[in-house]
Amino acid sequence: MSKDDRLSKAQKPSQEALRLHPFYRGKYQTVPKAAIRSFQDFAIWYSPGVAAPCMDIYANPEKVYEHTAKGNTIAVVSDGTRVLGLGDIGPEAALPVMEGKSMLFKYLGGVNAVPICLKTKDPEEIISAVKWLQPAFGGINLEDIAQPKCFDILDRLRAECEIPVWHDDQQGTAAVLLAGFINALKLVGKDIGNVKVAMVGAGAANIRTVHLLIAAGVDPAKIVLCDSKGTLHKGRTDLEGAPGPKWGMCQLTNGDGIQGGIAEAMAGADVVIGCSQPGPGVILPEWVRGMASDPIVFACANPVPEIWPWDAEEAGAAVVATGRSDFANQINNSLGFPAIFRGALDVRATTITDEMCIAAARELAAVAEEKGLRPDYIVPTMDEWEVYPREAAAVGMAAIQQGVARRTATREELLAEAENIIRESRALTTMMMDQGFIAMPPEPDDQE
Repeated sequence: MSKDDRLSKAQKPSQEALRLHPFYRGKYQTVPKAAIRSFQDFAIWYSPGVAAPCMDIYANPEKVYEHTAKGNTIAVVSDGTRVLGLGDIGPEAALPVMEGKSMLFKYLGGVNAVPICLKTKDPEEIISAVKWLQPAFGGINLEDIAQPKCFDILDRLRAECEIPVWHDDQQGTAAVLLAGFINALKLVGKDIGNVKVAMVGAGAANIRTVHLLIAAGVDPAKIVLCDSKGTLHKGRTDLEGAPGPKWGMCQLTNGDGIQGGIAEAMAGADVVIGCSQPGPGVILPEWVRGMASDPIVFACANPVPEIWPWDAEEAGAAVVATGRSDFANQINNSLGFPAIFRGALDVRATTITDEMCIAAARELAAVAEEKGLRPDYIVPTMDEWEVYPREAAAVGMAAIQQGVARRTATREELLAEAENIIRESRALTTMMMDQGFIAMPPEPDDQE
């Protein structure tokens, strides 16, 4: 396939999205879950019968998980300040992304998700809004919130909320990246404790990835981050006292004090991880050629990677991964967040810890390894549905072991529960399509 053909294929999803979003006018709906045998049943589901479970919850607040959908329902919350690679486009323009996220939560993880886009950019107001939502939701997925405020918002909410709150652009991306990182190193035969890692971008995803990489065994002194002004090092006094974690990264990483830009950070590196601005041209082929033998390239910017995969491969990359579903080795949050929340909800976890994310990453890596690692297969694909219950069970067990679960169960019990709910969710969507409750999209020629 020529480069022009590849570029044309890469543009196809955006073209189809503009055509089909107006056809459906939204990607989710609410439907009853309880049986309605006759209108008499509303006396059970609503007044007067509903007063009994209300008072039962009033007497014992934990009963809310038994009487309502709270235990399997989350909110996807955004202020629209950092949507994909599009920037600050506002809450209304962010809504299609949050609807899509909710769709993935349901289909891949069996999790009911409600998109909530807030018309505020004030961190304190966002924190307050999320805390106000706690009675109705079993968890909160923060999405597309700009840095540096996203760091403090997450830290505050994790400390102050009684339900799990996480920022998918931080923890979700980092978990899936770690899974791919583990398996890519296995393919090229390199030890995690000895590799040098260059990181293009010092935003939410890469900062959290640093923490997970270190927890997994990478030497922090051998990690070099780059922001828009160059490498992070102890001489970057422009960052001292600035909001966010960059100054802390200057102290923690880059033991050799490498100064310069992306080219200097990548020189001799074993792995480069890009979570920065959309490309191409952010990472250049000549910089890949200057890396160590068998270099590994993660170019995860969306919607366009920092370097096209074919250009990285021509420059000598042994393994290339991107954030796109139309290329091999998609490092996509969709492999993480549905199952991680599934596992957290199933044990009624009070938070989602880094250790729970690492458990998810290791399970993802194990599933791919069992199927046979290849340069174009370092993580499972979204259509390998069995990975989600396995990941959920691993997360649930990690929560139990850390003492952040309200409910205990065996791994076998958690695996069976996750398999059942995910299978039912997928079957429901298929049934609705088969019976016409979800219309099949028209072919392009049918559009006027």
